[in-house]
Amino acid sequence: MPTYLVRRVVLALVTTAAAVALTFALVHLAPGEPFVAGAEERFVPPETVARLRERFGLDRPLGAQFVRYVANVARGDLGESFTRRRPVAAVLGEALPNTLLLGGVALLLSFALGLGLGIAQATRSGSWADAALSTLALALASVPAFWLGLMLLLVFGEWLHWLPVAGMTDVVAGPAPGLAHRVLDVARHLVLPALTLALVNAAAVARFHRAAMLEALGADFVRAARARGLGEARILLAHAFRAALAPAITLAGLSVPALLTGAVLVESVFGWPGMGRVAYEAIFARDYNVITGVAVVTGVLVALGNLLADLGVAAADPRVRRG
Repeated sequence: MPTYLVRRVVLALVTTAAAVALTFALVHLAPGEPFVAGAEERFVPPETVARLRERFGLDRPLGAQFVRYVANVARGDLGESFTRRRPVAAVLGEALPNTLLLGGVALLLSFALGLGLGIAQATRSGSWADAALSTLALALASVPAFWLGLMLLLVFGEWLHWLPVAGMTDVVAGPAPGLAHRVLDVARHLVLPALTLALVNAAAVARFHRAAMLEALGADFVRAARARGLGEARILLAHAFRAALAPAITLAGLSVPALLTGAVLVESVFGWPGMGRVAYEAIFARDYNVITGVAVVTGVLVALGNLLADLGVAAADPRVRRG
């Protein structure tokens, strides 16, 4: 197990480093650069733009900029935001907990829905209910997350007025509300963005888990359990579901990048003050340091999610550890 863990940690570090290097190169080689749009709109003198480029090190060759950035990251310095005039670490430090809250709730909700739908489909394979649920899952998996978010916002926010349409808290809640009120307020604002991410991901989980459950229900050990006279509920939960759990754990790790990328647009649609919204604004402002900082944090989160999923599979299946 220690050797397996070391291999996975090294692979996670290499993957994160490659993602950061690729992001750094792409954002710097893309058309346009910081300060130019502002100079065109506000007629800032070219000398001012040149001083800003020199201040942030953008006048150096790309290779030198990358070496400097890597050295700074090694010291825990993600640089300064061009537009916010604040350290990138401080900007992301404020937004990251909100994204983790949104992504964590969406992940739990998506797997609760997806695993339940997958079990329901597998136990009714070939029936009209299975066909209807498969059609629904395919439709949800094909819908863009931002469009689904807009529809939920329109129905439950604008038409029915059941839930808030934007933000994380009520700005007119009054002075110093109690803890229970603040928790309930955040929960109400969390429902629509978390449900948007969860429904799209749950559709993929359901389709994946249906196939895994059908394979498990057709295995020899399930037939042996039926021959011993065990009840169907016990066979389903204690045998088939447990056998199909390892692929679901792997899928949980693979869902992390999908949730993080989906959060970029979903947070923008609902005004959720998370890292996705910060990245969305930084892309349009060409704030290189913030974009690359988001890539660093996202790479670490994705690598950590995959590492935890690999360790979970290894704990559930000894054959993985021996392999």
